[in-house]
Amino acid sequence: MFKIGVFAFLSRVPVKTLRYYDEIGLLKPAEIDPFTGYRYYTADQMKRLNRILVFKDLGLSLEQIKRLLDENLSTEQVVGMLRLRMAEVQQELQEGQGRLALIEAHIQQVQMEGKVSTIDVVLKKVEPQAILSMRMVIPDLNTISQHVASLYDRVYGFIQRTGVQPSGPALAIYHVYSETYQYYSENIDTECAALVNPSTLPAQIEEGITRRELEGYPTVASTLYKGPYTGITEAWVGVGQWIADNGYRIIGAAREIYLVDPGQTPNPADYLTEIQFPVEKI
Repeated sequence: MFKIGVFAFLSRVPVKTLRYYDEIGLLKPAEIDPFTGYRYYTADQMKRLNRILVFKDLGLSLEQIKRLLDENLSTEQVVGMLRLRMAEVQQELQEGQGRLALIEAHIQQVQMEGKVSTIDVVLKKVEPQAILSMRMVIPDLNTISQHVASLYDRVYGFIQRTGVQPSGPALAIYHVYSETYQYYSENIDTECAALVNPSTLPAQIEEGITRRELEGYPTVASTLYKGPYTGITEAWVGVGQWIADNGYRIIGAAREIYLVDPGQTPNPADYLTEIQFPVEKI
C-alpha cells in the first residue's frame, strides 16, 4: 500500500488531482485511515489510473471516463464513444484549419498594406426578429439621407402613436447584392426597419408599413464602424474584400444596425454602426 504522496510521485499525478478523483468517485483510495485521514492506494490501482490518463489524452471528459471504467460497457459501446470523440477531433481540426487560413489572410493583408487593417470582421449567427419597416428604391447616394429620414419618421411615428414596444436599434436592409460583392451607388433598394416586440403590435398596420419577420442566418460577416455615415463606404468595401479573400460569398441582403445613432449623440464621430452580410462558404 502506498500513501497518497508516494502514489502521486510514482504516477506523476499531483496529490490535488488524486484527491479530486476521489471526490468525484473516479479513483477512490483502497483505504483511508479513520484516525489520520491518510489515503492509501494499491499497486493494482495504478492500472486504473493509467487507463484514466490514456482516456484523458484522447480528450474524453472525466464523466465519460468514469462511465467507461465503471459501467462494464460492451465493446460496441466503447468503440461508439471513441468514434464520437474522433468525430469531435476531426471537427476541431477543420475549425482550426479555418482559423489558420484567416490568420494567414490577415498576415498577407498586413504585409501588403504595411499596417494592421482597421476592418475587423467576425462571423456569427443571427436569429429571426420581428420588424416594422418601409421600403423604397432610392435613386442615388446624394438623396439617400433625405429618403431614409422620411422612412424612419413614418415607421417610428407609427410606433409612438400605437404604443408598439421597440426591441432593439433601428436598422437598414439593402436588398441589392451580388455573390462577388459590389457597392451600389444608384437605384438602392432600401428597407428602413425597427425591431419590435411582436406581442405589442396592433391588429391594423398603417398603409405603406410592413410587418414581417427579418430573416435569420447561420453565418453573417460582421464589422463595427465608428464615425459619420459619410465614411461608412470604406467599411462596406472592407467587409466585401474580406468575404472575397476568405472564400465566402454573399447570399442575402446587407444590413446596417445603428447601435449609436443621431438620436443618442450630437457628435457624428460617436456614431456606431454594425454592418452585416449573410454569407456561406464557397
